[in-house]
Amino acid sequence: MKIRILSSAFNDLARGRDFYEQQGEGLGSYFLDSLFSDIDSLMLYAGIHRQFFGFHRLLSKRFPHAIYYWMETGNEAVVYRVLDCRQDPQKIRVALKTRRE
Repeated sequence: MKIRILSSAFNDLARGRDFYEQQGEGLGSYFLDSLFSDIDSLMLYAGIHRQFFGFHRLLSKRFPHAIYYWMETGNEAVVYRVLDCRQDPQKIRVALKTRRE
């Protein structure tokens, strides 16, 4: 299984890292390590997660974030967005409506 992370997801991860780094020194790095660990789990579990708004959604184990991805033919999981679950659901819906890169 291959995993491809789009620039939109990298941008979301950078914003999350910056937010958590402001909360405490080193927390931003821990955030990234945790989220990349969750993304790496797609190597084994891609495609089994429930779908929301047309994307599979993997919930992070340690942070209130969701990883939205889709499956491509040829065994590839494409990570589209990594969004904070604490925001208004309408904002999540709008963020996912901007089509895939």
